[in-house]
Amino acid sequence: MRDGGPLGRAGLALLLMAAGAGARSQPAAHGDQSRSNVVLVACDSLDGRLTFFPGNQTVNLPSINFMKRHGTVFLNAYTNSPICCPSRAAMWSGLFTHLTESWNNFKGLDPDYVTWMDLMEKHGYHAQKFGKLDFTSGHHSVSNRVEAWTRDVNFLLRQEGRPMVKLTGHRKQLRVMETDWRNTDKAVNWIKEEAVKFTQPFILYLGLNLPHPYPSPYAGENFGSSTFLTSPYWLEKVNYEAIKIPKWSSLSEMHPVDYYSSYTKNCTGEFSKEEVRNIRAFYYAMCAETDAMLGEIISALRDTGLLGKTIIIFTADHGELAMEHRQFYKMSMYEGSSHVPLLVMGPGVREQQQIPNVVSLVDIYPTMLDIARIPVLQNLSGYSLMPLLCEKVESEASPRGSRPSWVLSEFHGCNVNSSVYMLRTGKWKYITYSDGSSVPPQLFDLTDDPDELTNVAIKFPVIVHSLDKILRSIVNYPKVSSSVQEYNKEQFISWKQSLGHNYSSVIANLRWHQDWLKDQKKYENAIDKWL
Repeated sequence: MRDGGPLGRAGLALLLMAAGAGARSQPAAHGDQSRSNVVLVACDSLDGRLTFFPGNQTVNLPSINFMKRHGTVFLNAYTNSPICCPSRAAMWSGLFTHLTESWNNFKGLDPDYVTWMDLMEKHGYHAQKFGKLDFTSGHHSVSNRVEAWTRDVNFLLRQEGRPMVKLTGHRKQLRVMETDWRNTDKAVNWIKEEAVKFTQPFILYLGLNLPHPYPSPYAGENFGSSTFLTSPYWLEKVNYEAIKIPKWSSLSEMHPVDYYSSYTKNCTGEFSKEEVRNIRAFYYAMCAETDAMLGEIISALRDTGLLGKTIIIFTADHGELAMEHRQFYKMSMYEGSSHVPLLVMGPGVREQQQIPNVVSLVDIYPTMLDIARIPVLQNLSGYSLMPLLCEKVESEASPRGSRPSWVLSEFHGCNVNSSVYMLRTGKWKYITYSDGSSVPPQLFDLTDDPDELTNVAIKFPVIVHSLDKILRSIVNYPKVSSSVQEYNKEQFISWKQSLGHNYSSVIANLRWHQDWLKDQKKYENAIDKWL
């Protein structure tokens, strides 16, 4: 691993010594009082634009609205990689994806990586976590990793079931996602039975699966997750009149990478406006259920008298396209996929504040250290959010100087047949691919074109050149793309060899089986040619 890469627990003492030598301890945001408790609620697949106008008109999210009234909402917060494991690896490490080398949902951090929670525990915090973590290597299906490894193969196969909706339960059924509710209950009980007794501060993490789509067993063996499922109770929280039907380019006019994504996500068929509206409505209803779980945590803190002593952070690993750009899921740099919610409330945090600065999930790590008054490490990709939250002068608050005016996101996994890099700064979003020349780049003016329907890269070559220069100063992206291609091939060869005579049978029955089995020999030959 390169400098700035993951560290094991064995290096914890050295890391702390280096941190002490390289940075000065940060003052608490709220003066000389005792350190704040911290609660981080991280959900999965929530579009950050739903937390402010006009996106917030589509669904009632009372807990998020409570946090906005009593705290701060970030208007331009982004994932550092729009897929579960790589995004969470960035959040828990404070490092960009090309540094963690978390290339896909199977490859994350080492199990002994020193996270911000480890450091907070080392510095006297009681630490507890419930629910979805998903930042270490070794998880997710075989299909998921094989699809990522073979994305450079010259074939096109549907890897998901067609997105659909499903209504369950009755008008009084609140608890649809039982696993998340059980974990929320555990967190609430821990606050009421354990945290309330502590004399030292605590850090609590709750990871939710919602509003990620549900598995779709109708799609056959090794199915994916393309079902938007909710109950009438939550669907009634959605304002159908405010649901925007996204505009689509024709298939022939789509960017080549978008076409690949749309096809592999099984979205190139015909969809009626009613189908699209329902998918979006059911997704928003799933967001409302997520919001209710956040509300349970806030209520537990209030009921125990801990709310005024606790900083609460709410965010997500990435968003959900919900049929924008003829896609569902994430794995895209479009706003629906890459824009995440980020709300903070608690001691020292300004109330009813909207922050327009671009920020990203790597900022969570230094923020946690800042809150806990732990020296902030110098090798992190992120910057503490506390100066923005408390309106401190950032150059005085951080020995690293001011935060940059850009954020970086990158993607190297399945459903996209190229490494993708996104730089967001000011009104511009610049997206480039692979080696920077073999695939056309995209440039969007988010002020004039918030729906990202018009690629103006050809119209503004000077802007493209300028943003590409900034991007290359952050990461040598052609080199990273090449490394990922080598990694994919090596991993696939190793996997193929491990299967022996079973290879043909196993690869034919992954999520793409419905297409693969139509011409098995053709697709095996395409892989052989790639290898």
